[in-house]
Amino acid sequence: MSKKHTYKSAGVDVDAGNRFVKSIGKLVSRTHRPEVVTSIGGFGGLFQPDFSCLKQPVLVSSVDGVGTKLIIAFKTGVYDTVGQCLVNHCVNDIAVCGAEPLFFLDYFSTGKLEQDVAYDVLKGFTIACEENGCALIGGETAEMPDIYAEGEFDLAGTVVGVVDRDDILDGSGIRNGDVILGVTGNGLHTNGYSLARKVLLSKYSVDFHVSELGMTIGEALLQIHPSYLQIIRKLKKMEGIRGFAHITGGGIMGNTERIMPKEKAVEERDSEEKSGGEKILQKKNRDEKSAGNKAPGGLVPIIDWKSWEWPAIFKLIRKEGNVPVEDMRQAFNLGIGLTVVVSPERADSVLKAEIQAGFRILPIGEVKTSR
Repeated sequence: MSKKHTYKSAGVDVDAGNRFVKSIGKLVSRTHRPEVVTSIGGFGGLFQPDFSCLKQPVLVSSVDGVGTKLIIAFKTGVYDTVGQCLVNHCVNDIAVCGAEPLFFLDYFSTGKLEQDVAYDVLKGFTIACEENGCALIGGETAEMPDIYAEGEFDLAGTVVGVVDRDDILDGSGIRNGDVILGVTGNGLHTNGYSLARKVLLSKYSVDFHVSELGMTIGEALLQIHPSYLQIIRKLKKMEGIRGFAHITGGGIMGNTERIMPKEKAVEERDSEEKSGGEKILQKKNRDEKSAGNKAPGGLVPIIDWKSWEWPAIFKLIRKEGNVPVEDMRQAFNLGIGLTVVVSPERADSVLKAEIQAGFRILPIGEVKTSR
């Protein structure tokens, strides 16, 4: 008689998944806003927004993961921080566009569902969703045996927010001579971990305490990617703000360049401004960008790399790995998690603004024409 096979013996425990969904109900409900229509467990998360206060509401979305930072979680057994990193990363990506977060959905996949691990990850999602005023309205927990090694999992998440069309921040107003300010960070955030792990974990264990860090390697690498939502909310109301860039993969230069107007857009904008048509031009620039109309040249960020001191974790990576400076600049944020482009006349007032405790605003560069 042939051996009897079941879904559970093949590595997928449906009952365990159902128990997990039931166990997280109270955590998830804490994130819910009045607009949430359903509880978790359905085929889709329902959200009924009230956009009556907006003239032209535009939905803004972002999807991301936390990359190989997860390997540090596996090695340390600390799982409640990576969920916070994921939510905050996604929220930052839409906040720099001027959007307010509405809701978040997660994807958690693993070889074998460990209830305690999954619960800690989910707890991290809910902590960050509460802090950002963002409802966790759904997600997917998948058991996929043979895809992941024992004790491993992967995470992804999607955030959806909204902004009034006239309030979209796309960098279209950036001009030659504008000032670039940097808002400090607290570590690697969610980028550069492949290089950091290659360097540090080849020499140290995650439990090794480094005096210049004031903590262990694992603790330093698991610092929570901060949310810049509150800071952006405050600064975007100030006069002279031209744009924000979230510093992720590609470093300070790569991400700040993403909001620089192209040459054609700059020339047309300057011409339109002379005739008082700036609003019309901004809409035209957005439409051209969405259609893939990219002109060569334009404006570029010029960063003064000596204007701030690298946090200790980056100095350690550079020293222990003999990493070229250009690689450091491309892989890491180097202590600047958000850049702010502001008109030169208003830069001082922004620098003096009181922002969230634990963060500072520093002048780190300027905008110049590329020719």
